[in-house]
Amino acid sequence: MLHLLNPIPAHRIRLIVFDLDGTLIDSRQDLTNSINAMLAEFGRQPLPEEIIATYIGDGATMLVRRALGDPDDEPLVNDALEHFLAHYRQHKLDHTYVYPGVFASLDAMRTLSDGTPRRMAVLTNKPVRPSVDICEGLGLAPYMFRIYGGNSFATKKPDPHGLNSLIGEAGVSSDETLMIGDSSVDILTARRAGTWVIGCKFGLSSHTVESIPSDCLVDTAAEWADALSLEDQKKSTSEPLSASRL
Repeated sequence: MLHLLNPIPAHRIRLIVFDLDGTLIDSRQDLTNSINAMLAEFGRQPLPEEIIATYIGDGATMLVRRALGDPDDEPLVNDALEHFLAHYRQHKLDHTYVYPGVFASLDAMRTLSDGTPRRMAVLTNKPVRPSVDICEGLGLAPYMFRIYGGNSFATKKPDPHGLNSLIGEAGVSSDETLMIGDSSVDILTARRAGTWVIGCKFGLSSHTVESIPSDCLVDTAAEWADALSLEDQKKSTSEPLSASRL
């Protein structure tokens, strides 16, 4: 069910930026398997998938650190990170899939109602190389003019630098940009950049998605296009919520 909280002027949106894990793809099982493979190598007990899912969203280092119990041992974390990434590089597409409704929404949203093309991009905290490989392997890459990961910039989300960089590269303004993600990290990133944002209640970090107000909440990826279609018909001229208005 679509929960519209603040009208999005779809006729002005020229750039749509997506989170990856929990938004475009369900990568829960492959991430869980790689984390548990790393834990086994370090003589530790495996963790349930439901627990590991709550650790996702802040990048690979934080995922590994949380799985280890947040140790005060940087060499251990770095060693474990390398083991995790080595396993994940080989198994990142074993079970990962694109959420139902994603491709239909991408096709529906790739142009404005007057036929003007929209640009689309991925901004994730996952390392960029597996992010690109996953997008290419699952057929998402052709939709995206850029795919940026957690190591593409000096900072990760919720720092807005990556989103602001995409806005600049696309040649649009913040109020012509929509961020779509499944976590408070994505919503906070959008707020700090002054863009519109849709929160996904179906993702891996959906337990956090309502902690910061978004412009719209959706239960399925199919509703992304519905949200823009409804607002395109209204030709709304509402302004996005900025961080100062929260």
